[in-house]
Amino acid sequence: MTREIRLTPSILNADFTRLDEEIQKISGVSDLLHLDVMDNIFVPNFTFDFQAAEKIISKCPLPVDAHLMVASVDSVAISYAEAGCASVTIHVEACSDIRQTLQGIRKCGARAAIAVKPNTLITEYSEFFDLIDMVLIMTVEPGFGGQKFMTEMMEKVSKARSLIGSRDIWLQVDGGISLETIEIARDAGADTFVAGSAVFNSPDPAGMINSLRSKALSQ
Repeated sequence: MTREIRLTPSILNADFTRLDEEIQKISGVSDLLHLDVMDNIFVPNFTFDFQAAEKIISKCPLPVDAHLMVASVDSVAISYAEAGCASVTIHVEACSDIRQTLQGIRKCGARAAIAVKPNTLITEYSEFFDLIDMVLIMTVEPGFGGQKFMTEMMEKVSKARSLIGSRDIWLQVDGGISLETIEIARDAGADTFVAGSAVFNSPDPAGMINSLRSKALSQ
């Protein structure tokens, strides 16, 4: 079966002083914009607070895929959905009431997603699959861009694909996605790819996205 492929570039490696220009470079070729929100608590890095993120969301020419790497995510996830994000991803490790938070995100009209860190078993969260629109498998430890792709996570991606079955749930991978790794992730079952350093460290970000898409679509 041929799956639809989506590219969601992360602005983690973009130039934050020229963010509007950086986003504009990839707006014509990307499916969504991946917004990494880090609080320096859940992960050892800080990117945006809600006020800064809200400004990006309101001006972004692309649908925003918010990846919340924050502690006590229950208290802020709904706000991102209300702010207009197309998709809101919560980390199961940071969530107190996964079911209620996912339902709240969906009630606001956004797609709801769960993310798992490398040491978290996806099988322990299969009970929530009827409440989600996407699963995110981290292929690096969250917190920083430019890390090496963890091929050992492909077994987890395959397991997630099996758990999804025939349901209309996207399977996203985030971390170390490049021209060398995107086919590996696709073959394991992924259909939605976050690429940060590969895109924004390239002299032609839009061209890189097109190349990544071509690789992911090749059989």
